[in-house]
Amino acid sequence: MMSRLALLLLLVLAISVQALPDVLGFDINLPEREDLDRWIDAAGLMGPVLVVALMTAAIVASPLPSAPIALAAGAAYGHTFGTLLVVLGAELGALAAFLLARGLGRPFVERHFGQKTGPHFLGSQNTLSFLVFGSRLLPFLSFDMISYAAGLSKLHLWRFALATLAGIIPASFFLAHLGSEAMNGDARTATWTAVALGGFTALSLLVAIWRERRPTRKES
Repeated sequence: MMSRLALLLLLVLAISVQALPDVLGFDINLPEREDLDRWIDAAGLMGPVLVVALMTAAIVASPLPSAPIALAAGAAYGHTFGTLLVVLGAELGALAAFLLARGLGRPFVERHFGQKTGPHFLGSQNTLSFLVFGSRLLPFLSFDMISYAAGLSKLHLWRFALATLAGIIPASFFLAHLGSEAMNGDARTATWTAVALGGFTALSLLVAIWRERRPTRKES
C-alpha cells in the first residue's frame, strides 16, 4: 500500500512541477500541437493500438499508472476518440484481471497484493454489480485490486463487464478531456484540475491508510 502511495505522490509531484511554470506565467517547453500531429501521423495505426495496449497493461500490472496514459490519449487524439481508446484499454485490462483471478484463484491474487485482496464481495448479483460500478467512480480505490477481487467472487462475467464499462466512462472522459484541453492551449485549467484531482486522491489514500493502521479499541 505504501509503495502505491509513493508512486501516486510522485505522479502528483511530476504534474505539479510541469504545471507550476504555466500557472506562474513562465514559459515551458511543451510539444506544440503541430509536433504532436506529426508524431501521430508517424505512429499510424499503431498509435491507437499502443494506447489500448498500455492501458490494458497498466490495469493488469499493478505498479503501472494509467492516468498519464489517459492524459496522453486525450492530448494525442482529442477527448472523444481519446476517451474511446482509454475506455477500451481499461475495459480489456479489467476483464483480463477478472479472468486471471477466476482462472488462477486466490493464491495468484495474494502473490500480487498480499493477504489483503480488496473488499470481500458478498451478496446478490445485483449487489455485486453495484459494488463494482460504485468502485469505478471512486479514484482512490485500486482499479486492478477491485477487478482481481471481483474475479474471486461469484459475480457473473457479463455483469462485471457492464458495471465496469458504465463506471469507467466518466473518469476516462475527464482524463482524456484534460489532455485534450492542455494541448489546445488551456493548459492552466487542465493542470490545476489534474493537480486538484491528484491531491484529492492522495488525501483519500492517506485517510484510508490512517484508518487501516489506527489501533482498534477493544470493547470492555
